[in-house]
Amino acid sequence: MDRPRRFVVEADGGSRGNPGPAGYGAVVIDPDTGETLAEAAEYIGTATNNVAEYKGLVAGLRAVGALLADGPVGTGVRVHVRMDSKLVVEQMSGRWKIKHPDMKPLAAEAAGVLPGADITYEWIPRERNKHADRLANEAMDAGRRGVPWDPSASTAALDTPRSSVAAALPPAQGPPGDAAAGAARARAALKRTGAEPEPLPGTEVPGFSRTAPPPAAAVSAPAPPASDPVTPQVGWGAAPDLGAPATLVLLRHGETALTPQKRFSGSGGTDPELSAAGREQAARAAAAFAALGTVQEIVSSPLRRCRETAGAVADRLGLEVRIEDGLRETDFGAWEGLTFGEVKERYAADLDAWLASPDAAPTGGGESFAEVARRVALARDGLVTRYVGRTVLVVTHVTPIKTLVRLALGAPPEALFRMELSAASVSAVAYYADGNASVRLLNDTSHLR
Repeated sequence: MDRPRRFVVEADGGSRGNPGPAGYGAVVIDPDTGETLAEAAEYIGTATNNVAEYKGLVAGLRAVGALLADGPVGTGVRVHVRMDSKLVVEQMSGRWKIKHPDMKPLAAEAAGVLPGADITYEWIPRERNKHADRLANEAMDAGRRGVPWDPSASTAALDTPRSSVAAALPPAQGPPGDAAAGAARARAALKRTGAEPEPLPGTEVPGFSRTAPPPAAAVSAPAPPASDPVTPQVGWGAAPDLGAPATLVLLRHGETALTPQKRFSGSGGTDPELSAAGREQAARAAAAFAALGTVQEIVSSPLRRCRETAGAVADRLGLEVRIEDGLRETDFGAWEGLTFGEVKERYAADLDAWLASPDAAPTGGGESFAEVARRVALARDGLVTRYVGRTVLVVTHVTPIKTLVRLALGAPPEALFRMELSAASVSAVAYYADGNASVRLLNDTSHLR
């Protein structure tokens, strides 16, 4: 009996604005040799990330069809699709319902490209989908210049060496093309009705109803065995393949009326709104993040100034905002609304103690920096676990941002007094699977100029 013809398709799509200028990329690979058999990329105008990702999938499957043009597809073809879009993988595998009107025809088109073929789907981290991601970005760059993507000028295959990826193909289950195949399950998902479990708070994708398993879990891979705790690696030695980090992009909220007056404004005060200047800062930050197109999730402190700043970005990117209470500012007790000079005049002994020790709390039952650090660290751990491999915009305050940076650097508590954080400034920390953290950016205000 002839061995089935086997292919691996890696596909991706992106939108610089979501919706915004969009494009897709797809590559077909020989699973035994790692050889690139075909590439496809196209600028598609204004679209969302999800639409671009589906179009990338369709293009990859059509590229397989073109390679099979010398004969019928039949039942001897196995295609394993790998994408970093959890949404597309879960919907095409038949585990999530497809409700959005823009997605239904694209999913149906993808399911019908290779009738009879055995198609399986696997989620992979973005770091392992570099070839398709670069093709998508080349297509968007070409669209910005007003020209079509030129395959002869593509460099997407560079720096993406491939070994054999035969292990990526799971063993066949049942006759090729039966109901266990991904395409058949996707067709069933298009017709399915009934209730669906509620998503985890803050994990909603606009226009979709779905469940939300941990984003780091590969859909085709079994859970890894339990292992001993990982000791964080330091230095320049050879590191294991840790995958893409969870990247927290830390945006301080825009100005309030209290900000230019340098008054204590924590979680125990009046919860002020953004001023006109603060709203302008939030709009500029939103425009900058839309141009970058890298933010995938948004999390905010519950305080009004952060929610308003996060909302401005979310409206521009078409994302939901998840509230995380652990990201709120310090409760400054009786110092709320006062300037540093006023506190020094009224509560000199308490202020001296607070400056000298992270365990000292502000007058009147406020929070010590040690208490804030504990709750911020808990919030950080939850975000890093939930958003493995994702880029998350975290809209919060001076103390939580300085605390996250301090902890990432392993710096002492007094480092909090040696950092400057402007209103609406951007900092960033990446968190890796081995427990290491890398500070990528601190107090960037270039988007405000």
